[in-house]
Amino acid sequence: MKRSLVQTLRQAGQIPRSPPDAGTDPIMTGGLRISLAELIQLHGKSSGPVLMILLAVLATLPIAGTGTVLSLGIFLLALSWLRGMDNMPLPKRLGQVTLNPVWTRRCLHSLAWIYEKADLLLRPRWIAMSNRRLRRAWGAWIALMAALIFIPLPFGNVLPAMSLVMLSLGWMTRDGLALMLAGVAGVGAIIYVISFSHLVVEVVQRGLVHLFV
Repeated sequence: MKRSLVQTLRQAGQIPRSPPDAGTDPIMTGGLRISLAELIQLHGKSSGPVLMILLAVLATLPIAGTGTVLSLGIFLLALSWLRGMDNMPLPKRLGQVTLNPVWTRRCLHSLAWIYEKADLLLRPRWIAMSNRRLRRAWGAWIALMAALIFIPLPFGNVLPAMSLVMLSLGWMTRDGLALMLAGVAGVGAIIYVISFSHLVVEVVQRGLVHLFV
């Protein structure tokens, strides 16, 4: 990842709040309520992997309803991925998703940290994992992660979001190890959902027994 992008994200997260009439650009004037459309502007491009990283990071934020909305965007990305499209126009509704000042700073710093570590650790290796022939399989995997994010479980978004971030970074850098780690995180997410579902069923069954016995 380019160092300039990391610096831009860090600086945007450190700009203090400015008076309402200080200007019109919400990023450069310090208005720290950032939208997804503005996040993409900071990146300078809206490729599928970049957009997926942004949606995945935002999906981990503990804001009611955010995961549900963003999971739909991730599912649209999965469809584009299956069709062999590297770019997807940002749906207007998704572009309008806006964070408050606290979560704006945290999101910007999280993205900067992710790109900084990716720049240090990721490199082309195990190229077969990023072969174009596997694109459909990864597209189906993205759709599965979107479905897991859609399910409203405590901390249920974290592992599938990690999987999507690693997948995006691995695909961009042709790092097969990152793609394998994306698979590991995704399997962990599936196990978590199944285990939590079993726990809920067991609690409900015990409650019904106590009610009717």
